[in-house]
Amino acid sequence: MAMVKMDITNIALPDSQFDCIICHHVLEHVPDDERAMTELYRVLRPGGWAILQSFIDPDRDRTFEDPSVVSAEERTRLFGQGDHVRVYGRDYKERLEGAGFTAKADDFVTTLGDEAVRRHGLPKDELVYFCTKQLP
Repeated sequence: MAMVKMDITNIALPDSQFDCIICHHVLEHVPDDERAMTELYRVLRPGGWAILQSFIDPDRDRTFEDPSVVSAEERTRLFGQGDHVRVYGRDYKERLEGAGFTAKADDFVTTLGDEAVRRHGLPKDELVYFCTKQLP
């Protein structure tokens, strides 16, 4: 499939279309992330996998969001970037699981050497969220 732009909260494709999905630093921009996660789960085939990365603040137990914040300046102050609508906390894995995924937070990046981290542009302390959709 060629690259197609569409609404992640209303993916215009039938169920179970993809063997794998990579969604890299997108969900922190989406007002209805729960719906987006549900849609990603819906279009992933049973037995498929997804890497669903977002910035996680490891000092936060719970995700912080406030839909009344609309200015880029205030979003930058509260969420770290003007187009972010939340800062995920350590509950991110639970949120993914709430959409149906089996989720694993993997710290394998910490096992890589500095050269591999630099070459691949990986934040050394970022967990990778590897998600699967179980077979029926």
